[in-house]
Amino acid sequence: MRHRVYFDNASTTAPHPEVLKTYEDLLHTAYVNSESLYEEGTQIHDQMEKARTAIADLLGCRAKEVIFTGGASESNSMAVKGVALAVPRKKHIITSCIEHSSILHSCRQMERLFGYEVTYLPVTEQGVVCIEDVIKALRQDTVLVSIMLVNNEVGSINPIDQIKEIVKKRSHAFMHVDMTQAIGKIPCSLDQIDLASISAHKIEGLKGSGILIKKEHVPMEPLISGGEQEFGLRGGTANAVANMVFAKTLRLALENEKKTGAYVKGLQEHMIAGLRERKEIMLNSPANSVGCLVNFSCTSIPGEVMQNALNRACFMVSGRSTCESRSLNPSHVLKAMGFSDSRASSCIRVSLSRHNTIEEVDAFLNALQEIIERYGKV
Repeated sequence: MRHRVYFDNASTTAPHPEVLKTYEDLLHTAYVNSESLYEEGTQIHDQMEKARTAIADLLGCRAKEVIFTGGASESNSMAVKGVALAVPRKKHIITSCIEHSSILHSCRQMERLFGYEVTYLPVTEQGVVCIEDVIKALRQDTVLVSIMLVNNEVGSINPIDQIKEIVKKRSHAFMHVDMTQAIGKIPCSLDQIDLASISAHKIEGLKGSGILIKKEHVPMEPLISGGEQEFGLRGGTANAVANMVFAKTLRLALENEKKTGAYVKGLQEHMIAGLRERKEIMLNSPANSVGCLVNFSCTSIPGEVMQNALNRACFMVSGRSTCESRSLNPSHVLKAMGFSDSRASSCIRVSLSRHNTIEEVDAFLNALQEIIERYGKV
């Protein structure tokens, strides 16, 4: 059987062996409800709280500001809807037009059901928000500004340091940052940020595990009613083992950030150099994108055809965000960057990890050339 190459790490990652080992060990012993008052329940509760404190120490916040969730989509939904509903006198939200679907759909729900007005900021050809547009959009009734740090389709990096400074100086709005594709890849700071979303399975952790950082001063209405878990903000029996393991997942990701980042950046540069040699290929990722991601188009071959051909050649890639993989619409990110429907419909996203090799990149470039020669109509 031919070796299959995984180039879809922005979608999800292979769990780290140390994470899996810890998770498996804990499953045998930490199965009781962490809210139970008998000794075993109290022990698990205490272990989970130790993990919460460890996460807070790694990120530079307080333990009571770490809320365990089921993943970044839930964290994003909590940030948008939970904060907006807690401050009903303010009916304006600012976000960008290239956010993850969990942000965009949450905003549209607030518009449709609760009468909120949402400003969807445009982006440049480089896929980033302009500071001037943020300034123009801020209003007295702006309750939340939600901007991703790294885009999940093209890897563009927003000027969050400048944006958060503007938001704090010129408004009383809360600042939320989706750090899902940034954490463990580039330095991330919670300074002047009120809320932040992080997912475990993007950094070699478990699926169904995430956190929302919510600073103490930020009001929030719970979206899931139930018990008093997660400071009364997320009812339901805690996924205690996954929550405990998140601490190790985050520690490993941050410890290896520089070393892994340098290695993966080398793979990215090698792939981009090879893609530039093919006249049929158009690069969509900006020059200063995050080092693990390459987005390109070949307009002579429909995106679905290209994906299927690459799959048959044993390469696992995506066309856009995997959350939107079933959609036949052009990429909303590439459209916002000013690219044509043809280019936005034929895009391919390659996302690399420390497990990939130069040899795999070369094999991919060779396979791509064969596909272009077979299916392309240049």
